[in-house]
Amino acid sequence: MKHVFKIMLACAMVISCVDPLQAGDPEIAIIETTEGKMVLELWPDIAPGTVENFKNLAKKGFYDETAFHRIIKGLLAQGGDPLTKDPSKESSWGTGGPGYAIRAEFNQRPHQLGVISMTRTADPDSAGSQFFICLGDAPQFNGKFTCFGKLRTGAEVLRKIGETPVKTSANGERSKPIKKVLIKSIKIRKAS
Repeated sequence: MKHVFKIMLACAMVISCVDPLQAGDPEIAIIETTEGKMVLELWPDIAPGTVENFKNLAKKGFYDETAFHRIIKGLLAQGGDPLTKDPSKESSWGTGGPGYAIRAEFNQRPHQLGVISMTRTADPDSAGSQFFICLGDAPQFNGKFTCFGKLRTGAEVLRKIGETPVKTSANGERSKPIKKVLIKSIKIRKAS
C-alpha cells in the first residue's frame, strides 16, 4: 500500500509540473491572407470563452473576406470587422461585430510580437469579433486586453502586413491601409 501511494504521489507531482500549453494537442488558427498564411496557437487554458468565440466565428466563415482595416506600424494589425466586406461602409470600419459581446479574460500573458488579442471599447466586456495581432512588444496592453494566442509560423507574412503603407484615417490616426489586406479565411485545426 505504501508503494502504491508513493507511485501516485510521484505521478501527481509530474502532472502538476507540466506546462498547460505543452499538454494535450493544442488547436491552431490558420489565417490565410492576401499576403500569405499565418498559423497561430490558441490558448484556451487562459482565455477559454474568447478562444471558443473566435473558433465559432471562424468555423462559420465570419472572418472570410474581411480586412485588416487598422495597421499601426510596429504596434498592431487589427481585423475581424464584418463591415470591411462592404466598401460602401468604409466610414464605419472598426465599429462592426457579431451583434453580441463577450466577457473579458485578462491574463498575465505579455503582449509581444505575434500575440493575438481581442479589440474592445472602453468597456472591458465589449469584445466581439475584432482582434489585433501585435507587430512588436506592447506592454501598454498587458492586463487591459484579452490575449488568446500567439503566432507559430508566418512571421514574414505578419511583417509584410505590418509594413503595408497607411494614410491618416478620419479620426486623425495614421493607420488606414492604402492597399486592402484581406483575411481570405481562418480555419481551426488540431496542431498535430
